[in-house]
Amino acid sequence: MSDASTQDIAYMRHALGLATRAENEGEVPVGALVVLNGEIIGEGWNRPIGSHDPTAHAEIVALRAGAAKLGNYRLTGATLYVTLEPCPMCAGAMVQARVARVVYGATDPLAGSAGTVFDLLNTAALNHRAEVQGGVLAGECSRRLRTFFQSRRGRAGP
Repeated sequence: MSDASTQDIAYMRHALGLATRAENEGEVPVGALVVLNGEIIGEGWNRPIGSHDPTAHAEIVALRAGAAKLGNYRLTGATLYVTLEPCPMCAGAMVQARVARVVYGATDPLAGSAGTVFDLLNTAALNHRAEVQGGVLAGECSRRLRTFFQSRRGRAGP
């Protein structure tokens, strides 16, 4: 387990609750929220299938909600919590939003862009970098995804 604070764990549990909403809608169970000054300003869960929108990842939905609440696309000083390591699209959006910190649960060995496959949140090639903390409730986050995909494969047959 990562060296997570009690607050990080509480917010990640909230993100796991949002992941449940995604799963209940037939989406990959990923949840995200944006926190600024101790207040949740945006939350989201995966919705690309139901919304017919390839950009409707949990992080993007949460970033959009937070930006709308603030009336500003820049979320300077905010922390984004997400149950799965961000993909390149989502990490790029976090850079554009100037998110200060990203906390994720499970690593993504296929597309993780917070250090696993790519490190878009900390590359000197971009104009903004974010502090990254991975592995918060990683076991729970990974288990949720693994169980989801195992049940999908079970229904799909051999």
